[in-house]
Amino acid sequence: MADAGKWGDLTRRVVSAAVLIAIGVALALAQGVYLWGGVALFMALTFWELARMTGWRGPARLTTPAGRLRPVVLAVIAGLSLFAALGLPPVFALPVLLIPVGAGVPGAIPRDRLTYALFGTAIMAVGFELVHLRQEYGLPFILWLMGVVILSDVLGYFAGRIIGGPKFWPRISPKKTWSGTVAGWIGAVLFATLLWALGMAEVGLIIISPFVALAGQLGDIAESWLKRRAGVKDSSNLIPGHGGFMDRFDAVSGAVLAVMVASWLLRLPQVGL
Repeated sequence: MADAGKWGDLTRRVVSAAVLIAIGVALALAQGVYLWGGVALFMALTFWELARMTGWRGPARLTTPAGRLRPVVLAVIAGLSLFAALGLPPVFALPVLLIPVGAGVPGAIPRDRLTYALFGTAIMAVGFELVHLRQEYGLPFILWLMGVVILSDVLGYFAGRIIGGPKFWPRISPKKTWSGTVAGWIGAVLFATLLWALGMAEVGLIIISPFVALAGQLGDIAESWLKRRAGVKDSSNLIPGHGGFMDRFDAVSGAVLAVMVASWLLRLPQVGL
């Protein structure tokens, strides 16, 4: 029984990796408006989950028509806003991206309005930046990003279960250990080093990769905090038996946001030379 508890969420990890790989394949095949539409739909579903977690407390509100409709409306607004913003210059895109945030704040639980605004802004920024990275830096860059997140998660999971040790942030994510966290950083460095050694990336990728891995881990922790605050186990049941899209995309979101900030401060290393 102890082993079953220790490895009880392995299936979820496998599903998470499969979902991320599927996203990578979709990004490889999609271009132009198809890419925009796919990312907009994905972010709309994530926004729906956020609206449900911050718009009420407990399942009773789900039984009212208004309670069921509000997250759907906000999801539609988010998807359309993101799609429209992708066709605009950045200076004009920002106000459009914030439309679903402003539309949803009044309906959020008073104590969760700031939470909704912050997470909602992050979701819209992730969608916009993901398309930008795909279009400006190419598919190899996206595959490196996904690879860092997946490798960090896998190595962190096994190192945490096998080595154990002190918890990274026990109050929010009681299963994460420092051994698993550091293993994720090491995996990211080794992955980037391999790409550089094969002549597929610039050396700067070795420096930025562990920070991207850390950002992915913090994205996972941020979503865990949101679920604990909302009193739910999963962000939704859109993936039957395995939670919602936010559950599977939290680490990627953290990594994308980190790369976005890094692009403001320095020149991002090329991947796929």
